[in-house]
Amino acid sequence: MKALIFQGSGKKAFEERPKPTIAEPTDAIVKITKTTICGTDLHILKGDVPTCQAGRVLGHEGVGFIEAVGPGVVTFKPGERVLISCISACGKCEYCRKGMYSHCVNGGWILGNTIDGTQAEYVRIPYADTSLHRVAANAGEDALVMLSDILPTGFECGVLNGKIQPGTTVAIVGAGPVGLAALLTAQFSSPSDIIVVDVDDNRLTVSKRFGATTTVNSSDGKAAEAIMRLTGGRGVDTAIEAVGIPATFELCENIVAPGGTIANVGVHGSKVDLHLERLWSHNITITTRLVDTFSTPMLLKTVQSRKVNPKLLVTHHFPLDRILEAYDTFGKAASTQALKVIIET
Repeated sequence: MKALIFQGSGKKAFEERPKPTIAEPTDAIVKITKTTICGTDLHILKGDVPTCQAGRVLGHEGVGFIEAVGPGVVTFKPGERVLISCISACGKCEYCRKGMYSHCVNGGWILGNTIDGTQAEYVRIPYADTSLHRVAANAGEDALVMLSDILPTGFECGVLNGKIQPGTTVAIVGAGPVGLAALLTAQFSSPSDIIVVDVDDNRLTVSKRFGATTTVNSSDGKAAEAIMRLTGGRGVDTAIEAVGIPATFELCENIVAPGGTIANVGVHGSKVDLHLERLWSHNITITTRLVDTFSTPMLLKTVQSRKVNPKLLVTHHFPLDRILEAYDTFGKAASTQALKVIIET
């Protein structure tokens, strides 16, 4: 089969690889129909994820059809259409019993990280019964791919961890795909204001279309002052960090209101400063999280009922044999105006 291979920091290749086979009784082999590229894949290529070693097939999102199942799989059978969760969960360990599937002692975020992932024609899914979701034959695949990772990530790590409530004020720092997923799902909680911050005017325009009440271009370095003016000097109840660099986390520290929450979503590859000399007395909460995907069944229902349309996040389509071009397009989003790119096998 063909697959996208991580070859070490800054290097990748599209190569021929052996088709995966059942290794454990709880495995399923899924024939991929559509997958995508995540910002985390770019972090891997930068060398920010040391658990991912050279030679790995990248990717942790996708939809497809089950080709084979191990003898321990009872929920699924060959031929069924499934959504792949970015998190593999055994469903039995201490963390799974707490709903913290991302910390499953046997799984977690392993696809495209410590085992081969979904940017290929086929993928082996461990713990298939608890790591796949059956989907209707008429469900739109582009929208479904967004449910593998970014929609539950924006919702769980941003909206839920951010404690968004009706009438509260929210700032989302970073209008990339995950930030926009947080924007879409934040509206479930009816906040009074959602301010989206980015350096890219195109993404800010998209944010307004997706429901932002106000946008702020932070390229002049004065975003904090602008947000404090917008909130009457108070700051925001929830600041969602959706980039993963020191400057954006510090911006969240500068705009969070007393009693507010900073919900970190971004993947950080370098240290950030925590300004406790200012924040020690502010009664703030700082949350971190790797998505658990416990919300995926609920989000699937909201997509099926058209309460939210994550297909809006898709801007480009590529066949699998042009995945290197897709990476180039996704990695140069400022010039290509890419949000999510769909890879079709």
